[in-house]
Amino acid sequence: MSTLVEIKSEDAFNKHCSALPASTLQIIYFKAEWAAPCKQMTTVLQTLASSYPTTEPPSTSWIAMDAEDVMDISDAFNVTAVPFLVLRRGEQVLETVSGSDATKVRTAIEKHANTSSSGAGSKVYSSVAATGTTGTKNLSNYAPSAQDPATAPQYSSGEVKESKEELHKRLSTLVKAAPVMLFMKGTPSAPQCGFSRQTVAILRENSVKYGFFNILADDEVRQGLKEFADWPTFPQLWVDGELVGGLDIVKEEIANDPDFFKAYSIPKAATATT
Repeated sequence: MSTLVEIKSEDAFNKHCSALPASTLQIIYFKAEWAAPCKQMTTVLQTLASSYPTTEPPSTSWIAMDAEDVMDISDAFNVTAVPFLVLRRGEQVLETVSGSDATKVRTAIEKHANTSSSGAGSKVYSSVAATGTTGTKNLSNYAPSAQDPATAPQYSSGEVKESKEELHKRLSTLVKAAPVMLFMKGTPSAPQCGFSRQTVAILRENSVKYGFFNILADDEVRQGLKEFADWPTFPQLWVDGELVGGLDIVKEEIANDPDFFKAYSIPKAATATT
């Protein structure tokens, strides 16, 4: 599965991009540590990346950069708000997405991941050379998108404890990160409980393309999702942002409707390991 890679400098960005074939869809994510919406968008993109296979040559490339650390690149892509996403193939910018709408981000990525390198796109930016110069902007220059809640620039470092309202907002975004989302103990390749293992097996048997979230890695999500979903146990399967339930409910749904997952399945010959 693909992963979201953190890049810290302009030189590293240029080296990474120059090594990619022109056919690779580049998902370039600009963020700021102090901006609360970026926390949820990072989780969304990590989840989305995990649903795309690692191929050779790579069909997708997922990178994240702090907008403050790569000022020249941020300027080149007209980054004025975070979170900000650039979808690019070769030197051609296909689309940009500003804000933390997970559905909008997912739709844009899926659209361009399923098109050829000849897809439409009007803006072209060359790679930004590392000049050794530093930008003059400060954090206040990067405002949260108008559609996002106010953030607190004074939190420049350290973990910011989420309020219940903020957590529920993050969860409402997270459950829509993929059309089929599995909140499980562990990962598909290493489930940490039998119920999670069986649920993964069912999804694979039905060739379902799905996103997953390891609730053991984030206790806020683990505890918050119980209340948010009004469902006390894991795994939890969500489809189109709506809770289906745990393993027993998933089995019941399939027993009642063998085509329950049909709309979310891909041909077995093209099924990628999740």
